[in-house]
Amino acid sequence: MARCWYAFGGTGDPTLAGNYRLLHQTPGCLDGTQICAIYAMGCGTVPVSPLSTNIVKYIHDGLSNLVAEPQLPIFSKLFVYLRNP
Repeated sequence: MARCWYAFGGTGDPTLAGNYRLLHQTPGCLDGTQICAIYAMGCGTVPVSPLSTNIVKYIHDGLSNLVAEPQLPIFSKLFVYLRNP
């Protein structure tokens, strides 16, 4: 199954697929204090629910570290982007 970028709506639980909407381009954010977007399975209006355990882990790590995730291994494909309010 393909992956696409999804923007977080800004409210609600960022680990719930229903709080995201499909983006038609790569997001312009990267690091910050809030979830901006995720690269998740689906490519429909919302990502496949539930979100994968890896994406949920990356969301939690990103909110703790305030940087795009995953950070390891170095040069990994980033699946969670953050932004500043």
